[in-house]
Amino acid sequence: MAKITFITTDKEAITLEASSGSVMQLAVDNDVPGIDGDCGGVCSCATCHVHVKPEHMEKTGEASEIENDMLELDDNVNEYSRLCCQLEVSDALDGLELQVAERD
Repeated sequence: MAKITFITTDKEAITLEASSGSVMQLAVDNDVPGIDGDCGGVCSCATCHVHVKPEHMEKTGEASEIENDMLELDDNVNEYSRLCCQLEVSDALDGLELQVAERD
């Protein structure tokens, strides 16, 4: 079981628990503001863009080339950007904190 905290653009902290599935689906199922998952989790949009807390980057690992290509289309990308549809819930993600990215 992993506890994952989303910090919304309004600075609200929402902590959720899951044992499987994608982090994006966890957010969508629990109506986390700013996480839409329009493509259904197939890495073809950026509506689940988050910034990983810097000290938690080792929990998520590096983004794939396809994910990086999709992130390049977003104006609010930084070195901590990830698409949470590409993050699978696991015990390794327990305690993860994600800032929901601003949307233009």
